[in-house]
Amino acid sequence: MSEKRKIIIITDGDEYAKRSVERAASEVGGRCISLSHGNPTMLTGPDMIQLIKMAPFDPVLVMFDDSGLIGEGFGESAMKYIASHKDIEVLGLIAVASNTRQNEWTRVDVCIDRDGNLTPYGVDKNGVPELEIGKLHGDTVYCIDQLHLPIVVGVGDIGKMDGRDSADIGAPITKKAVELILERSGFNTEEYNTPYIEEGMEDHREREQ
Repeated sequence: MSEKRKIIIITDGDEYAKRSVERAASEVGGRCISLSHGNPTMLTGPDMIQLIKMAPFDPVLVMFDDSGLIGEGFGESAMKYIASHKDIEVLGLIAVASNTRQNEWTRVDVCIDRDGNLTPYGVDKNGVPELEIGKLHGDTVYCIDQLHLPIVVGVGDIGKMDGRDSADIGAPITKKAVELILERSGFNTEEYNTPYIEEGMEDHREREQ
């Protein structure tokens, strides 16, 4: 039986999020499924499974976005399919806040504010702590509670937060959220991953079993 692919789900997929998630993946030695970006998500669950399995190593960061659609949209349908797939292990989820008017929300285990501080309070789109503990409002969060994931980390709008999560400065908030999930899961990137290699060169190093 093949080893399950280990992924981190991110509930945002616009161009700013794509750049920051790509940067965070490279910073931690993971891979980002760049084709999963979109506002809204257009790839199906089976499409994403194929792309995840093609990634050279874990963790694999995958984006999902409903573009504010009320109820279960394309992004959430794909997210549910991926999270329940027999070949996938979800290490955790990064729930992204928005100024949604549909009042969709999810429970979160912890949030990271715009200054990189851990907080039990939810945060808004700008990464500013709100008044409710363990609750975050967003566009693509409708079904998160149903997934029963190991950890859900809330953040503001990825790649933005008044420039504090820009890919140009290393996407520090997104990176910290990814690192927190990896730490809580016990995942060791050095054990699984290899350094980047030049295009066209074959990587013969085997993963440790």
